[in-house]
Amino acid sequence: MVKYGVLVISHGSRNEDWVALVDEAVADLNKEGILTGIMKRKALTALHDEFPICSAFLEIVAGRLIQDGINCLQEQGVTDMIVVPLFISSGSTHIDEIKYALGVIPEPNVATDMVPFSIEARVHLCSPIDDDADIAEIIYEKIKDLSIEPNREIVLLVGHGSKEKGFHLRWRRGLERLADRIKQLGGFHYVDIAMLLPDQTKRKMEQWAVLKPGYPVVVAPLFLSEGYFTNEVIPKRLREYAYRYNGRTMLPHPLISRWMEKQIRFQLRMLEGNGMMGE
Repeated sequence: MVKYGVLVISHGSRNEDWVALVDEAVADLNKEGILTGIMKRKALTALHDEFPICSAFLEIVAGRLIQDGINCLQEQGVTDMIVVPLFISSGSTHIDEIKYALGVIPEPNVATDMVPFSIEARVHLCSPIDDDADIAEIIYEKIKDLSIEPNREIVLLVGHGSKEKGFHLRWRRGLERLADRIKQLGGFHYVDIAMLLPDQTKRKMEQWAVLKPGYPVVVAPLFLSEGYFTNEVIPKRLREYAYRYNGRTMLPHPLISRWMEKQIRFQLRMLEGNGMMGE
């Protein structure tokens, strides 16, 4: 008998509020919304009643790590685990590490201390956030109060980034596509991108000061929740420049839960199409 469960993986933080925001977003997942329209067979009834969802963290949160989440689901009889990586970019090296430890890829592409997890269930891995339209909507909502005359404003979308070959390119491509979505939503003159790793913020701020003097720069942090990078790193790196910034991040926002639901629903549809749903 096939039994499905969901494992949501995010980074983790020593900040209890950070963890609580993730847990709230996971708790808000709508099982009815996920399953509606997926199946017409008898298995649907069982899924409504037995569809465990667990939130786990890559590091720091004791007793809530990825192996703990795997154990929790397998103890409930889960045979097929839909894994939702609640990470900003497919360019994150953590995604590569997680894929390796889950057995999705045979070897990691980056140096890692992670070892394969003890896992018996089949793993069905979803995609990270990248340039999803719902995420663009969230970012726009978080910064729109800073905007006065959007067609004469520059938005600088700032993400963590990566120096690793290949991973940097994935970060850049995802950020660029997301920037295009935000530009369309807000009608801004231009939406540019910058990574903290490698540090591109200074070059971008100086570039726009030359190209568009008098055009205010609105800085939009691309982070899941407020913390060290949004409260300290970004303001420190931009302290020499004039800009508008409120430090607001993606959480809390109901569309994060809706994004996760879309990822889960897509995997279930794929499994149904492949005849793997089971009776």
